[in-house]
Amino acid sequence: MNRNLSVGLFTLAGLSLFTAGLFMIGSRHEAFDRHLALYSEFSDLSGIAKGSKVRVAGMDAGRVLQIQIPSSVSSKFRVEIQINDRLRPIIRKDSLVTIDTEGIVGNTYLSISPGSAAAPAVASGDTLPSKEAIELSDLLDKAVATVDDFDSTIHNVNGQLTMLSGGLNSTIAQAQGTLTNVNDVVLGLKTGKGTAGMLLTDADVANDIRGTIGHTEQATANLQTTSQRLDSLLADVQSREFPKKVDQTLNNVNETVSRLDTTAGQVEQIISDVTEPDSRGVPAGVNMREAISAANAVTGNLADLSEALKHNFLLRGFFRRRGFYNLTNLSPTLYRDDREFIDSKNRRLWIGAEQIFRKSSDGSEELSEQGEAYLDQAVSQYGDFILDDPMVVEGYASGGSISQNVDQSRQRAVAVRNYVCAHFHLATLGVGAVALDDRPPHATGRATWNGISIVLLQNGKD
Repeated sequence: MNRNLSVGLFTLAGLSLFTAGLFMIGSRHEAFDRHLALYSEFSDLSGIAKGSKVRVAGMDAGRVLQIQIPSSVSSKFRVEIQINDRLRPIIRKDSLVTIDTEGIVGNTYLSISPGSAAAPAVASGDTLPSKEAIELSDLLDKAVATVDDFDSTIHNVNGQLTMLSGGLNSTIAQAQGTLTNVNDVVLGLKTGKGTAGMLLTDADVANDIRGTIGHTEQATANLQTTSQRLDSLLADVQSREFPKKVDQTLNNVNETVSRLDTTAGQVEQIISDVTEPDSRGVPAGVNMREAISAANAVTGNLADLSEALKHNFLLRGFFRRRGFYNLTNLSPTLYRDDREFIDSKNRRLWIGAEQIFRKSSDGSEELSEQGEAYLDQAVSQYGDFILDDPMVVEGYASGGSISQNVDQSRQRAVAVRNYVCAHFHLATLGVGAVALDDRPPHATGRATWNGISIVLLQNGKD
């Protein structure tokens, strides 16, 4: 009888743990959360498929549910997007949907930018504006067109320099001929030849002629100086070998383009080798998708298992002592109920908004110089504990609607978190930020707050 009772109790405990784990995994995948259905349209999906990730302001927010194929060439793909309803306050009707890539060759996903505060909030079924993705092949085509334009421009410059050289030579020849004629006239006047030379015997006329001759000699000297400068300019242009350098530049550009063509051919050959079917005749793309799908499933299961173990009452203390905290995506609801974050042993610092924030010229809120100095002094009092213990910056805001308070409290928490990480050189994974509207956790003993609270977790220490 006692054995049957023990087996029954063990079975009941196992079912309870299984049910709790099921709810934890479902919570992680947001299976029990409320969702918002939105739409957007694209001419080119650029790798987006059913099940692709959707991020709002860089945070995982949902996935692609369906893709409606266009009915004509002029139509676009209509994408149905499932978004966690908690992010509705920061998504506006002017939020832009773009196609981004994780790294250079990573997976593609949809990114939704936060809208402006003046725009109305979205409702289920709304269609958001989109921005088409830029393909690498389009950039290469533009680069080739730019090189062609540069080549044409250089040839035009070379032709204009040739014309300038010919014009300078003609001008110098004409100037030298004019100098010869002027010198002959002056010599005839001085020797008394011709009617003008005879006039030199008249004293009055001679004085006038002498003045004219002086002016003529001055003009001749100026013309010779101009000719010398033109010769010097032409010699300088020729000595710098500008046309030759332009030709060398064009040769270098052509050689670079040729190398790019060779590299592109090598890349195409590598891609061709990689995408060949295997011994069973299965295409490489199918094998890669199956392998990636299996790897994603395994890593997802491992993440679910590790997250469940962290919150298991038997192993939670071990993970706290090891410092396995996940502070990147803190949920306000889970944060208020998690004993590690609201533990009375945690060091907590309350700072009002008027002490550290100010209004900027555009009406937004930013840290003031006095606020930064206040944060430096306040955080420094914890000493080396800020290097050893995880930290959470709680943001609070009051006086507006719920969505306005959530948005403002998030901005305050993120601003203080970024400043503290940069100023004290802290690891970003160990410092979290959470928006709590104007309602602190019940364990803090405060009914409302407007500002921030810096919480230093004890990391399982007594």
